[in-house]
Amino acid sequence: MHKIPVTVITGFLGSGKTTTIRHLLQNNQGRRIAVLVNEFGEVGIDGELLKSCQVCDEEDGEGGTPNGEAIAPSNIIELTNGCLCCTVQEEFYPTMQEILKKRDRLDCMLIETSGLALPKPLVQAFRWPEIRTGATVDGVVTVVDCEALANGELVGDLEALEAQRQADPNLEHETPIEELFEDQLNCADLVLVSKTDLVDEPTRKRVRSWLQEQVRPGVKIVESDRGEINAEVLLGFNSAVEDNLDSRPSHHDSEEDHEHDDEINSVNVILDRDYEPKNLAARLQQLVQEKEIYRIKGFVSVPNKAMRLVIQGVGQRFDYFYDRPWQPAEPRQTRLVFIGHALDSAQIEAAIN
Repeated sequence: MHKIPVTVITGFLGSGKTTTIRHLLQNNQGRRIAVLVNEFGEVGIDGELLKSCQVCDEEDGEGGTPNGEAIAPSNIIELTNGCLCCTVQEEFYPTMQEILKKRDRLDCMLIETSGLALPKPLVQAFRWPEIRTGATVDGVVTVVDCEALANGELVGDLEALEAQRQADPNLEHETPIEELFEDQLNCADLVLVSKTDLVDEPTRKRVRSWLQEQVRPGVKIVESDRGEINAEVLLGFNSAVEDNLDSRPSHHDSEEDHEHDDEINSVNVILDRDYEPKNLAARLQQLVQEKEIYRIKGFVSVPNKAMRLVIQGVGQRFDYFYDRPWQPAEPRQTRLVFIGHALDSAQIEAAIN
């Protein structure tokens, strides 16, 4: 059987990875796609968002249930358009083994990494004999938030950061987040600039020009509005990335094993109560000012509303929308995931309430 071409979708927290993948699933042009979501938090928020897109909950897929619940025993969900969706909360290897058993029914695979994940160690896993015989990393796509970059919310002010690097090319004191961002750019075959609708044309050009100086020669910078991008742009690089990792430098190449900052953690808060969207967003914005929180995402129960609210926040910017009705069998709970530095669940829950 053929090797499954795998596209790794990486990028910082809130950059738009899930939105991009949802659009690709909804416009798959007949492709049978497996999607693997590598969650950082214990609550599979991004996995649920992908499963709730239009292709998932209309009909019963083969081996699945009418409302798209997980298929035992491997967290693999069959979607109605022939695609698969997986939320990996255990180990990467056994999940890949399950997917490879189905590769005769798949055309390609997408892996959405956690916003805190280094892409290179994931690609290195495709050198394992048990995996490389059935899959190859076709390409790495790094999604970046244009507005956040322009405002210096993730990697600091663009001009200041560039001036600092020019003054000291041997700078060794970048923050872990800056190193992570650079590693994601260094590994990319394509950089997808999202949320361009939120900035003006001169700002877009400035961000693109800065990004072009950071990536390897030949890597393209492409803009995307609300995750809308032609599948032909994201797929079919034929890079066999696992075989040419030496050309993709990382801050951690000299380390045998890289561990994330132990102080970076995720906190899951589940509340049996309703919230008005604007009031909750205001509380969360206040919380972000008080604590070092990188990303907030989750589902909210809104009073007198039959629809479930999705809320996502990066920095002081919060977006929310209704994605689907609450299912009769699921509890109407507000479930939020906070990703940040040394977070305490009790303190966060008290602040929300």
